[in-house]
Amino acid sequence: MNEKFVIAIDGPAASGKSTTAKQLAIKLKYIYIDTGAMYRASGLCTLLQNISLDDKIALKEMLDKISIRIEYAEEGNRIYLNTEDVSERIREADITKLSSQIAVIEIVRNKMVELQRKMGEDGGVIMDGRDIGTVVFPNADFKFFMIADVRTRALRRWNEAKDNGEVIPLEDIKEELIWRDKNDTTREISPLKQADDAIPIDTSKMTIEEQVEMIYSIIKRGLNA
Repeated sequence: MNEKFVIAIDGPAASGKSTTAKQLAIKLKYIYIDTGAMYRASGLCTLLQNISLDDKIALKEMLDKISIRIEYAEEGNRIYLNTEDVSERIREADITKLSSQIAVIEIVRNKMVELQRKMGEDGGVIMDGRDIGTVVFPNADFKFFMIADVRTRALRRWNEAKDNGEVIPLEDIKEELIWRDKNDTTREISPLKQADDAIPIDTSKMTIEEQVEMIYSIIKRGLNA
């Protein structure tokens, strides 16, 4: 597939969008842009520089200088914050919660959207997030909105944590997901919602392979329509 499309995949946390987007990018030979990692990196930056989220002046100064780079690697993209590889650090629990808090701040979202659009301006990219099809790339060539019931999503996160040697009660993960869903869907700035022209995909009973194949087949059908 030589066409250089912009593909937007949105959905709530643990709906499968990131893993599917990564594998689909490999299949299409596209660049995968993890927008969630960008918010995580900006959140980490506030911690490293001891900046309060309420201090808009300091936040703006930080954002004016921030550098976030996503570098492709076969084992998974590496995320660089101001030249430092923070790929593992931004996945830790404190940054996970902070990323949802910082994502509602207008100047942060404006900066991240600016960076995301620049990364995708030449096409041939897959982006996943919560507002890609509605805000970042409203004219994306293909838009998908992935959903799954909260228990399924909690089990996915629980298994991920177990694989990483972490012991987190399933109920705690479920409660955090419910909190994140409410926070993401009710925020004033770029709330999580399905774009009118996005294709919904319920991944509750689907494997990652099935998700990838379904989206890939939809894209192929769209090309031949």
